[in-house]
Amino acid sequence: MAERVIPLVDQRLDARQPFFSQQPMPPSGLLSDARGRTLHDLRISVTDRCNFRCSYCMPKEIFNSHHPYLPHGDLLTFEEITRLARLFVHLGVRKIRLTGGEPLLRKNLEILVEQLAQIRSPDGGPLDLTLTTNGSLLQRKARALKDAGLKRVTISLDGLDDAVFKRMNDVDFPVTDVLDGIEAALAVGLGVDDHGHPSGLKVNMVVKRGTNDNQIAPMARHFRGSGMALRFIEYMDVGNTNGWRMAEVMPSAQVLDTLRQVGPLIQLSAQQPGETAQRWGWAGADGQHDPALGEIGLISSVTEAFCGDCNRARLSTEGKLYLCLFAHQGYDLRAMLRDGSSDERLLSAVAGTWTQRDDRYSEMRAQGVAPSEFPRVEMSYIGG
Repeated sequence: MAERVIPLVDQRLDARQPFFSQQPMPPSGLLSDARGRTLHDLRISVTDRCNFRCSYCMPKEIFNSHHPYLPHGDLLTFEEITRLARLFVHLGVRKIRLTGGEPLLRKNLEILVEQLAQIRSPDGGPLDLTLTTNGSLLQRKARALKDAGLKRVTISLDGLDDAVFKRMNDVDFPVTDVLDGIEAALAVGLGVDDHGHPSGLKVNMVVKRGTNDNQIAPMARHFRGSGMALRFIEYMDVGNTNGWRMAEVMPSAQVLDTLRQVGPLIQLSAQQPGETAQRWGWAGADGQHDPALGEIGLISSVTEAFCGDCNRARLSTEGKLYLCLFAHQGYDLRAMLRDGSSDERLLSAVAGTWTQRDDRYSEMRAQGVAPSEFPRVEMSYIGG
């Protein structure tokens, strides 16, 4: 078998200067991009490190002991992140998700959570503050995160069979430790609503055909009845190192066929504009969705692109603004933070850059015209 050659280009070294808005801010404070999409979600990567080596994100042959991770001084400080978050909220952001790498590897992350939890929207309401994790450290960190003000958590889990899961994470990490992390999150109330339902806790499974697609039904059976949302994500061509092939993508339509063998499902409406997941609810004995059984999400960015209402911006570990998960360049905000730029100047940079946004990579891929001349940024660098 021929050895797989993986191209690697360090996108961290490649940045653009932001655009600056020449127009006054709209009275609503809400920004629309060139395609009419309103800024609503901000995903903040707090580290480029992870303790897993999942092949679809950080393959071991590239992210090994010789990989040059960002030095600590290059990372945004918690104070810098919080300052930028406040400005993004001023421009319309109402949801902040902390990502990585593995965000719980960032030392004292609960301090950042506490700072972000104090931010209020212009009408005085709290933000939807959440975090995505592989669950490996969640058991020991859940209480501190909840006490600091974290609202919800999403856990990545790519199978229940230990052999399959260890093959996916490639560091011999056992399933039971992730399940213990989920139980710890529930025990402290992360994702649990006022009625005691864990509807805000989500479990994500990336599906690779021929690798872990045999885990779809076992995962569904395990989490059906938990009240949680189990989401299946099509294997995506993010970055340049995961050796993505369309043949390894299992379309969500086929995932749904498998799920219907577990139990009856009813399609649910979106909870808010720009949702990435198509929602399905497990039906109870009366044929209606039973929230106590939980729900299913299907994220189909390969076969059913949702660029049309994408409302997400991404802030990288060291302060570059990315406008798409499949982008090849970010816009440098750290330089402005550290050269003494005023809040007004930073607001102008973010607003001007967002209003120029025209990204629609997944739509173009589906049409067979996706740009390929530039390497895409790695998921581990800007978060999923």
